[in-house]
Amino acid sequence: MLDGGLALSATNAARLHHAFDAWLQRDAGRPFLFLPDGELSFADLGQQVDALQDELLQARVRPGDRVLIVAENCPEHVALILACSRIGAWSCGVNARMAPTELAAFALQADARRVYYTVAVSDAAAAHAQAAGARASVLPALHHGPVHEAARAETGPGAEQVAAIIFTSGTTGTAKGVLVSHDGITHFGRVSAQSRQLGPQDRSYAGLPMTHIFGLATLLAASLHAGAGMVLRSRFEPADALAALAQHRVSQLQGPPTLFVRLLAHLAQQGVARPPCPHLRYVYTGAGPLHAGLKARVEACFGQPLHHGYGLSEYAGSVAVTARGQHRSDTSAGLRVQDAELRIVSEQGQDLPTGETGEIWLRGRGLMPGYFRDAAATAQVMRPGGWYASGDLGRVDADGALFVVGRLKEMIIRSGFNVYPAEVEAVLMAFGGVELAAVLGQPLQGDDAGNEDVVAFITLHPGRTLDRAALDEHLRQHLAPYKRPQRLHVLQTLPMTGSGKVLKRELRTLL
Repeated sequence: MLDGGLALSATNAARLHHAFDAWLQRDAGRPFLFLPDGELSFADLGQQVDALQDELLQARVRPGDRVLIVAENCPEHVALILACSRIGAWSCGVNARMAPTELAAFALQADARRVYYTVAVSDAAAAHAQAAGARASVLPALHHGPVHEAARAETGPGAEQVAAIIFTSGTTGTAKGVLVSHDGITHFGRVSAQSRQLGPQDRSYAGLPMTHIFGLATLLAASLHAGAGMVLRSRFEPADALAALAQHRVSQLQGPPTLFVRLLAHLAQQGVARPPCPHLRYVYTGAGPLHAGLKARVEACFGQPLHHGYGLSEYAGSVAVTARGQHRSDTSAGLRVQDAELRIVSEQGQDLPTGETGEIWLRGRGLMPGYFRDAAATAQVMRPGGWYASGDLGRVDADGALFVVGRLKEMIIRSGFNVYPAEVEAVLMAFGGVELAAVLGQPLQGDDAGNEDVVAFITLHPGRTLDRAALDEHLRQHLAPYKRPQRLHVLQTLPMTGSGKVLKRELRTLL
């Protein structure tokens, strides 16, 4: 039993490094990581993994210990994840662009045995390392702090099955440490690779942070399973991504909707309608709501279907996806992946009929063992029968496709009606000139207590101005009166997490 409050059964499931070690034996000389200044084969990366494995063992890092990695993407980050897997330690990636106080809280929360910093690719990581008095690792691109002798290693069969801790982004509250199992992430790596027909001939653009489940599972775990290459970048930059598509044989492009918004904005600034991407054959978005207008623009731009899925940190990747060859004209997140279960339930926990909206409950092979050393938080989201209450609102249509409509806690009560922010955001983003939209409710006081105003925040495409009268007419045509924003704010940018989610709690402070 882990302190998160859930037990893991003892199995002989594959570990995250097993696929990598298999490719080392099978095809060591084949390039795996493609960098701005060169490439690394499986053998090259294997040398780094070996060196870090020895260093961790010399530092007396044990199975069940946590190794915190203050990181932006680089080969050494990948090597450290794999080295931790080999010795049974848990890698805990955090985005290097976190503030010092946030980082200190994560280190304390993880009870880390050692902290590493990817200093060569990240000025932010280098600053954190300097402040901590870190010194050079066996690999010069990494620095590490001292061994924290008081750190307590987790033990037992359950602890042996944990691969990593992913700290939730905390878009609406305090972050929690999600325990990610080896079996869950390697299973999803296989499922993801199969759904997009990923193979050794493919290259994925890997600019998403591997400190997040999207980068760790959809990119790294799937690429390791398939032996596919990764065009690895420390952060996403539109110009670099487009150059990689044109010149570096990128065949798979994945990211949150905001990634595609940035790509389209960059292309518009350059006056380019259809960028060259001769090898591209799979385009996917997840980690956020997909709006029909954005889907249509992306598909027109790349001449490819835009696939979609629904995933979260607590389920080791995705629960539902639209697989390659299953193009949909709607914005559905697709069908359940293998070994995933889901229910749509009412506030009373009763299953709802097909087509009705309720909370999404999940169960299956990818479900987390719990939150790290937080039995209370784990119990708060778990339901009888081993179901996880996601807090997301969705519906399942007659063909089994899942539609995600918003967050339960973000649902707005206006004049006694339920307003789903994602629906209002989709209508706003369908209006010409609007680039991004975020909608939240502001509780009213006095006689209106229990009622909320609908408040919208938007950003505009570069060079565009807002025709408010035209927008109001657009809203009248597409939204019932109670769904229309009572207030609208135009901002230069929206606050984002490193994984591309809007930080609505920061927007709320503006109210």
